[in-house]
Amino acid sequence: MKVKKAARKPGFDVALFGATGFTGQLTAEYLARRAGPKPRWAIAGRNLRKLEVLRDKLARLDPAYAEIPMMHADTSDPESMRALARSTRVVISAVGPYIRYGEPLVAACAEIGTDYVDLTGEPEFVDRMWMRYHEQARASGARIVNCCGFDSIPHDLGAYYTVMQLPEGVPIKIEAYVRAAGKLSGGTLSTAAIAMSRWREYARLRAEREREEGRPVDRRISRLNGGVRYDKRLQSWVLPVPTIDPLVVLRSAAADERYGSAFHYGHYLQLKNLPMLAGVVGGMGALALASQIAPVRRRIVALGNRGVGPSEAERAEGWFSVRFAGCGGGQKVYTEVSGGDPGYGETAKMLAESALSLAFDRLPARPGVQTPAHAMGEPLIKRLQSAGIQFKTIESFL
Repeated sequence: MKVKKAARKPGFDVALFGATGFTGQLTAEYLARRAGPKPRWAIAGRNLRKLEVLRDKLARLDPAYAEIPMMHADTSDPESMRALARSTRVVISAVGPYIRYGEPLVAACAEIGTDYVDLTGEPEFVDRMWMRYHEQARASGARIVNCCGFDSIPHDLGAYYTVMQLPEGVPIKIEAYVRAAGKLSGGTLSTAAIAMSRWREYARLRAEREREEGRPVDRRISRLNGGVRYDKRLQSWVLPVPTIDPLVVLRSAAADERYGSAFHYGHYLQLKNLPMLAGVVGGMGALALASQIAPVRRRIVALGNRGVGPSEAERAEGWFSVRFAGCGGGQKVYTEVSGGDPGYGETAKMLAESALSLAFDRLPARPGVQTPAHAMGEPLIKRLQSAGIQFKTIESFL
């Protein structure tokens, strides 16, 4: 469906909302270093004094940013959300937890026809936005693209990249193995605790979306349900992980016939040894339990509200690697997506490049609430490769 957006002349190509938060500042710095004369961009948030401090910081990177436009925008003020959406072609939302603060800006973008990206990894938020705004965004021409950070760019685009190495029109199976090192911020733990505390609400919402959205009638899309096991080829333990990433990959597959006549996907955390496995399982279990206890959950959330994260030195030590094993039509392929600090440095890069892709790349007309691979695909992969994130084919054979 080709949708023509309502004629309007926004003053900016990109506006960054939540620019003074930890990841927001990293995204602003990335744009300042990477963007060059384009795009025309602005920073936005509810605290003008903090925006001024950020502007001074950006001016030290490039004196031209001493006059970067600032916009007051507050999620509690719907008209400020509409004004922000009207001002720009693409808006970046770096304000979380999204289940608490994200909806007003999505609503404004869906109404006005402004493209939108965020870095959420919250399944409930993504499903709620699809239920409430997908059809409105389709009508206005807005592309609402969630999960444009480490959740779920490497996995979604990595699976897409792997599919493109395999024959068309055949059943395809892909398994992804994630390794990463990096320090978490309080905000990440806060968001996880809130999400875990709402698992009943999310289960009902997910079932509602599945009934509303339906599935392809002539193709089978499914998740592989392998358990915890030792993988001899990888020489490590693998653990299925209940993140949003496999959901995003499967939604991309459902939307695109290039993923084959049937598509099966498995998603695993790769761990060196049993003590690491026990530590991860124990940590996830402890956080899940803590999230059910209101006073403990409030303390975790309060920690996240401080807006602090790992230092530059700590981020410099971070890294990630996602390896994909794909097969289809008698062909096998092994690919890898890799980069630096996953949670912050590379997430800011992925988020900014996603916005720039929507603003400047020649993309299919696919309005509505979309996945990164379906909305941007190959053009975004090329941008990320140019920015230092590796997509490579390790081995391919019949």
